[in-house]
Amino acid sequence: MNLNNEHENEHRNDMVTISVNEKAVPIHRGQHLVSEIKLAGNVPSTDILYKMPNYEVALNDDDKIVIHGGESFKSSAPSGASS
Repeated sequence: MNLNNEHENEHRNDMVTISVNEKAVPIHRGQHLVSEIKLAGNVPSTDILYKMPNYEVALNDDDKIVIHGGESFKSSAPSGASS
């Protein structure tokens, strides 16, 4: 096997699947900002993302999540806030 094929195989092995709003999303294994996960899952930047099953714990865009594969996320629009 040549070096290019080895690199391609390693790259493919780094890809895993997560679920965002019940849709399969391919993403690289490893650490990601929540904002990167939202982008990969086509979640509006204004929405709040939750790692399931902890629906009560909202994730901040600058939080870091280590992705292993199989994680599940849900988003919801922010509730109205009074000023």
